[in-house]
Amino acid sequence: MSRPLDRLTLLQTFVRIADAGSISAAARDLGLSQPSASRQLAELETRLKSQLVRRTTHSLALTAAGTELLADARRLLDEWESIEEKHLAAEDTLQGRLSVVAPVALGQLHLARIAAEFQLEYPRVSLSWQLEDRPIRFAEVGCDCWIKVGSVPDESLVVKRLGRVERLVVAAPRALEGAAVPETPRDAGTRPWLALGPFEGGRLPLQHQDGSRVTLRPPVRMTTNNIFALREATLMGLGLAVLPRWFIDGELESGQLIDVLPQWRAPSLLVHLAFLPGRHQPRRLRIFLDMMLEAIPKIPGIERPD
Repeated sequence: MSRPLDRLTLLQTFVRIADAGSISAAARDLGLSQPSASRQLAELETRLKSQLVRRTTHSLALTAAGTELLADARRLLDEWESIEEKHLAAEDTLQGRLSVVAPVALGQLHLARIAAEFQLEYPRVSLSWQLEDRPIRFAEVGCDCWIKVGSVPDESLVVKRLGRVERLVVAAPRALEGAAVPETPRDAGTRPWLALGPFEGGRLPLQHQDGSRVTLRPPVRMTTNNIFALREATLMGLGLAVLPRWFIDGELESGQLIDVLPQWRAPSLLVHLAFLPGRHQPRRLRIFLDMMLEAIPKIPGIERPD
C-alpha cells in the first residue's frame, strides 16, 4: 500500500488544480501524471470528508467547501513558505513561483520587458505573467500581486502607487486636413472624436498647464474597449483621441500623431500595485516589486507618483 502524502503536498496540488482549472493542466505544471494528481485530490477530499470540486466532461468548478478551503490553503502555504525562507541556509538563492497580473497594453509593451529582465537575473524563479484589464478576485486568481492602471476596486487589498500616466489629445495629420489645427479645447470639441469605452456621459475633462479646467462633450464617432484598436483608428485619421504618452511615444516622435493641444492634458491615471494584506511576501516578490518601482517611472510618459 502506498504511503499517504503529507498534507502540504495535498494542499499544493489542490491549489494548483484550482488555479489551472483542470486536473490535467495542474498535473503538467507539477510534473505529475493526471492519475497521480487525481489521486491526491481524492485523498484530500477523503481526509476532509468533503467534495471539493465538481467535475464535468469539459470543466471543473470548486464547490462551496472547495472555495472556502482554497483561501485557507493559500494562507497556510504562505505561512509555510515564510518559515521555510526564514530558515533556509542558502538565502542568496532566489527560487519558487511568482504569479503576476498586469494590464494588457502596458504589460505587453513595457512591463513584460521588466519581467523578463527579472527572470534573466533570477532564472530559478518560475513566473506566471497574466495580462488582464478587467478587475480580478485574488481568491480565484491566486496571484501574488496585481498591477493596474487606474483605481483598484477592492478595498480589502493593500495598494501602492507605482507611477502617474500622462494622457494627451492626439490626432493623425490626415484628421486635421482641410481645417486649421485646433488651438483651444472649444475648437477641438467640434471635431470627430474616438473614445476608449466606457465613455461616461460623453464628457471629456481637460486641464491647462496653468491649472484651469474645461469639460468637453465632443461628437464621438467611434468607441472601443481596446486601446490597440483606438490607436489604430486614430492613426488612420478617423478623429481625435485621448491616449497615454507611453503608448504612442514612438508615433509622436515620427510625426504619425500630433499633440493637438500641447498646453492641455486629460486627467492623469495612476499605475497601482495591489496585494493581500498580512500575506507573507517572499523575497522574490519583494525584489520584483522593487524592480517595478524603479523601472516604471523610467517609461516615457509615466512619472513618479506624488
